[in-house]
This record gives sequence, C-alpha cells and structure tokens, in this order.
Amino acid sequence: MPDDLSRDALLPRLAAIVGEKHVLTQAGDMAAYLAEPRDLFHGRARCVVRPGSTDEVASVLRVCNELGVAVVPQGGNTGLVGGQIPGQGAREEIVLSLKRMERVREVDPASMTMTVEAGLTLARVQEEAEKAGALFPLSLASEGSCTIGGNLATNAGGTAVLAYGNARDLITGLEVVLADGRVLSNLSKLKKDNTGYDLKHLFMGSEGTLGVITAAVLKLYPRPRALETAFIALNSPQDALALLNLAQSLAGSDVKTFELMSRFGLEIVLRHADGARDPLSAPHPWYVLLELGSQTEGEPEALMKILEAGMERGLVQDAAIAASLDQRNAFWRLRELLSEMQKHEGGSIKHDVSVPVAKVPQFLEEMFVAIEAFMPGARPVPFGHLGDGNIHANVSQPVGMDKQAFLDRWYEMNEVVHAIVTRLDGSISAEHGVGTLKRDLLPSVKDPVALDVMRAIKLTLDPRNILNPGKVI
Repeated sequence: MPDDLSRDALLPRLAAIVGEKHVLTQAGDMAAYLAEPRDLFHGRARCVVRPGSTDEVASVLRVCNELGVAVVPQGGNTGLVGGQIPGQGAREEIVLSLKRMERVREVDPASMTMTVEAGLTLARVQEEAEKAGALFPLSLASEGSCTIGGNLATNAGGTAVLAYGNARDLITGLEVVLADGRVLSNLSKLKKDNTGYDLKHLFMGSEGTLGVITAAVLKLYPRPRALETAFIALNSPQDALALLNLAQSLAGSDVKTFELMSRFGLEIVLRHADGARDPLSAPHPWYVLLELGSQTEGEPEALMKILEAGMERGLVQDAAIAASLDQRNAFWRLRELLSEMQKHEGGSIKHDVSVPVAKVPQFLEEMFVAIEAFMPGARPVPFGHLGDGNIHANVSQPVGMDKQAFLDRWYEMNEVVHAIVTRLDGSISAEHGVGTLKRDLLPSVKDPVALDVMRAIKLTLDPRNILNPGKVI
C-alpha cells in the first residue's frame, strides 16, 4: 500500500499530467461535479481532474491505480441514479470529468460511421451527423448537456429505441482505458467481426465500473426525408397497444416513435410550462405521440391511414397532425417536459422500469391500484416508450402532504412498483442504469449466477476496485 507521503504527491502528479488549471480543488469549483440533477446524491472528492486526451486519461488511471485512489468517471452529470457522483465514505476519490474530450475524430459517410470522443454532447453528435447528411438517432431530453460517453456507459435509451435500438445497438467500436491505464483500442467500423468475445459490449452499461470510455465509432443512418407526427387521444393503454400494433402493420419500420402519456401528466405540463397548449379541444384519459419517418417524400398518407383505421376500430378518439415544424416541436415539448414539470407538484418518486410490451397495460392497471392502496391520494404520472415496454412510472405526492415525508417513503414505494414489474418478468432499470440508487435492489431481482459473473468480471478488470466503487455491484 502506498504511504502517506505518496498520497501527498497525488495532486502534483495529476497536475503534471493534465495541467494545474485542470485539477480543481476548491469547493466552489468542484460543487457542480459533486451533486446530480435531482439533488438526491451529494459526494465529496479530493479533486476534479479534467483530462484532454486518451493518453492523459491513461496516465491519470495509472497514478490512481498505483495509489489506490478511487476514480469516478463523469460526463455531462445528467445521470439520474447517482452513478456519476462520488461517495461520502472515508476512501479517497477523484472525479474524472471527460468534458474536455470533445473532438470529432472522423466522419466516414461511405461506411456510415462517425468516430467521436466521449465528452462530445449528444446534441453536438447529432449536429455533426446532420452536417454529413446523416442521422444519429439517439435522442434524450437532456441531449443538450449529456455526453456521448455517458450515454454509452449507461446504455441510454430515449425516444427512438423502437426503430433504432438502445445505445449499445448504435456503435461498432469503442476505445476504453482500463483501471491500470492500459488502452483497449477497438475503434472498429466493421459490421462483422467474429474474432472472439465482443468486448465492447462489456463496457456498454457498465457505468464506468470496468473501464473509462474515451471514444467510440457510432453508426449513422439515412435521414428520413419525410416526418409525420401526430398527437393522438385514446381511452386506455390497451387501446394504445392495439394502435401500436396497427401502426406497425400498416407502416412497418417507418414507425419511429410511439410515446404514451396520461392526462394528468399532460395537465402538469400545461399548468407549469410557459406557452404549452393542449393540441386537442377536449381532455382524454391517455395520449400517444406517434411519429413516422420515411425515405419517400409526399403527403402524410401513411399517418392518415393509421388514424383512419384506428378511428374505425374505436381506438383513436381524436388526433392532431403536425402541419409545420413548429407544431411538431410543440408536440414534442409536451412529452419532453413531463419529468421536469413534476417538480412543481411537490415531491416525485421516479421509476424507470420495463415490462414486455404486451404487458404494459396490465402493469399500468395494477400499478394504479397498488399505489392507491399503499398511499391514498398519491398521483401516478406514468409515461414513456410504449414501443419498447419502457415506462417511467413516476409518482407525485398527495396534495397537501409534506414533501420530505413523501420522499422518505421512496424505497417503500419502490417495493410496491417493483413487485409488479418483477411479477410481469420486467426490469427495475430500463434505461437510466443502476448507479447507487438501485445497487442494493439488484440481489433481490437479479439471477445469483449473473451477479457472480458480474463480480468476477469486475475483479478481473479492476482488482483494486478503483473504478467507480460502490456503483452497480
């Protein structure tokens, strides 16, 4: 073990690697890196280190591994489960911010790939793809501030999973720095490579516990030439599921987005978001935001066919079709503000869960009953990606209840919701990750053999447990 004298040399050694101005030690400078957006987790760190290259990341990890100093990788600090925040324990930790690593290394239109560094924001990735006449389809509400490295480390989902898959489906190669400072360089553009284990997928969703992602080769797609967007009213989630099946049967892979939201969720946005307007003339119990993307330009014939067939079958109660980009953006704003606007209704207990798509209506029905039985007056605000079974089963506090008293029952509410998820063969973490928030829940829902394998991989790649300790497992 290193002695105290060696530990005292930590800051000068880090400064020699990244430059003194990129080693933050003052409380005011570090504050933004030590708390997360929901203010649930607060940590402390010896310093925040801001490397500017893969070589610098590797050198920092070699020093920390030598000294036994823990490293918490951080991208845009938009994570919702505390995975990017250091702990409060006695162990010395540093935050490794990747935000300076924001180069676009290559855009290759012929292979439809783009190689970027981990600190590039998702919005910038999308913009660079658009400059090349292509599409990078990952899309999240936080895309203006989240980074692609964080997206990959958490296997982010978002609103386009139905058509394009999760983050892990959108890469062909990764560059990763291991705990001991070695660089695993696998920035491959190949669609086919059967030379052994597909190592890149080990690090997707590992939340920085196995290695630090520093760059990636991203898949690009043709940009749809025509987008058709509708805000649709329905009576029930069962009708929404039937409409999803109908849309896919009529439009196939052109169905890009199918987002479900409740009336109460919409009302929250209408009450608290400046300029938000109800697209329809009368209220309805449930809504779907449906978007089609086609390579064929023309009138919205496919969308009209879906809506007409849905009305004939009694599924669609009303609908508004976006007639302009501004109207499309207004529809999307209603969906994207759902989570943020909940804060105006008091305390909110969040759930990021998934169940088989066919069981979403059953899950929602049972969830409403179970929450009311557990806490009368609590107000469920479920919304999310019906097309892939991922529902954000958020719950707002009862009107008039003390906010902290409500939040103090977070884990009890978790048990109520997660019990239904488990019974329906679902997952308690669909796209936000495990981090600290759900770490202690894993043993109750994960196969014991799977946990043993996860621990063995962690021990092999990070024997000194310096990479994001206390997260995931």
